[in-house]
Amino acid sequence: MTTDDYKAISDTIPRQPGVYRFIDKEDTILYVGKAKDLRSRVSSYFGDRRDRAHKTRVMVKNAGRLEFTVVETEADALLLENTLIKKYQPRYNVMLRDDKSYSYICIKNERFPRVFITRRVIKDGSTYFGPYTSKSRIKIILELIKRLFPLRTCHFNLSQDNIEAGKFKICLEYHIKNCMGPCEGLESEEDYNAKIDQVKNILKGNFGAVKTHFKGVMEKLAENLEFEKAQQMKEKLSAFEDYQAKSTVVNPSIRDVDVFSIASEEKDAYVNYIKVVNGAIIHTHTQELAVNLDTDDEPALLAYAIPIIRERFNSISTEIILPYEVQLEGEGLNITVPKIGDKRRLLDLSEKNLKYYILQKQKQRASQQRKQTSAERILRTLQQDLQMDVLPLHIECFDNSNIQGSHPVASCVVFKNAKPSKKDYRHFNIKTVKGPDDFASMKEVVHRRYRRMLDEGDTLPQLVIIDGGKGQLSAAVQSLETLGLRDKVTVIGIAKRLEEIFFPGDSIPLYIDKKSESLKLIQQARNEAHRFAITFHRTKRSQNFTTTELTNIPGVGEKTAQKLLSHFGSVKRIRNARASEIAEVAGLKVAEKVMGYFSEEEEE
Repeated sequence: MTTDDYKAISDTIPRQPGVYRFIDKEDTILYVGKAKDLRSRVSSYFGDRRDRAHKTRVMVKNAGRLEFTVVETEADALLLENTLIKKYQPRYNVMLRDDKSYSYICIKNERFPRVFITRRVIKDGSTYFGPYTSKSRIKIILELIKRLFPLRTCHFNLSQDNIEAGKFKICLEYHIKNCMGPCEGLESEEDYNAKIDQVKNILKGNFGAVKTHFKGVMEKLAENLEFEKAQQMKEKLSAFEDYQAKSTVVNPSIRDVDVFSIASEEKDAYVNYIKVVNGAIIHTHTQELAVNLDTDDEPALLAYAIPIIRERFNSISTEIILPYEVQLEGEGLNITVPKIGDKRRLLDLSEKNLKYYILQKQKQRASQQRKQTSAERILRTLQQDLQMDVLPLHIECFDNSNIQGSHPVASCVVFKNAKPSKKDYRHFNIKTVKGPDDFASMKEVVHRRYRRMLDEGDTLPQLVIIDGGKGQLSAAVQSLETLGLRDKVTVIGIAKRLEEIFFPGDSIPLYIDKKSESLKLIQQARNEAHRFAITFHRTKRSQNFTTTELTNIPGVGEKTAQKLLSHFGSVKRIRNARASEIAEVAGLKVAEKVMGYFSEEEEE
């Protein structure tokens, strides 16, 4: 990407938290980064800053485009960046690769569950909350839980049989009031699970009953004049309320879902997809659709796109979050249209990213139109006028030249990117046609030209122009059909009188506006082919005249005449040459005959 490429889309990059991705022309992610302000962060990669690392400059140079995903908070950006780096292992994120992950709080699936910090999520029925991006915050949470609800920390198997058998003894944690001694049956399973329910309420952010309990504790401490402890309790509660871990990027209550949103324009539609696995966004993608005449509503487009996108990204999620009800085929699919809550925030996130994607596409289209060169503009106009499927970047034009059948020749001129490519021009001596037959001559040179291109593996032109009317055009088409190229190139004929454009098999000509740039390009190619053919024809006639003058000398054949012309360059120089110079080229006998011939001319 260049600075100009960035400037073209800079207005579409929001000043919001998010994750950006530099992607090369092969759709490989080169780098994933996070930002509190996407526009400010991305702009730092462009411009004339000299302190930018060489590796960064190379990465930006190799990037073909930039993509970004908007999220709600900076913490969300941290989490999504971590997920994407671990999934795609981008080349320029090599220093960020490690085996670590963010921390979770686990409530273990066991009798008398333990509550602890872990980096590994194991599918064993345990309940996980997080991930948490701040290790200090997670310690505050656990310390608060520990003080409010004393829980065990040991790894013993506290089955009913083991407890009744007296296999365990209370430890120091019991004596310092950090545990109520369930290992010796000093705390019932019912009372213990009641505390676990309150821990879950805290981690989910359900503070109603818990806050009432907190206030009661603080008031009691204050009544007992333990103001310092009451203040510490208040500070910890405030810190906990400030960080509730309600991330839209990761939410343990959502698990596996697919999120889709859609927006449409006159000719195009866009579907944004967010893939959530185990509560974490692992992929975002926006699919472009071409709207046809038969599909005029967004629900139908969404119903068409969802199965294709799910198959592409191997989604097996049974829950799909949509902005409205859509009829989808497939067993066990559950369509959710959320109005509030975390799922609604995910849908809002999808719609927000879709909005920025469309804005970016509009800016890119406008920039491309501004950057379009005159050659591109002319070729696109020509493509539209001739109703071609591809842009005619390579054009070839043929013309014949002869005078009453003498010295028949033909030319082929080549235009690339709407400009003459003179190194690719070719001229032809007509070999198989006798007499003035323009149709047969055209058939011969077209066949020879493309037979050779096929044999040598050259790239064929997109457009072939024949200088002449329907007769020459039909002859050229016959050669293309013989070579099996009729459907691989567009071929037209241009008649000089009214500048009519003829298509094969169509008796009605096309009249292009006389002021059109596309017609002027066709005329330029036709005129250049005519000029090149006439020049070659004149050269042939001149060579033939000169050769005929020398072959009039008794004892000098055509090969000897060509040999003398190649050495001396002209008849005048041969006339002025010494006998010894001619003898060095053609021998003494020829020199004597040539000198004698020109001497007789002078005497006459």
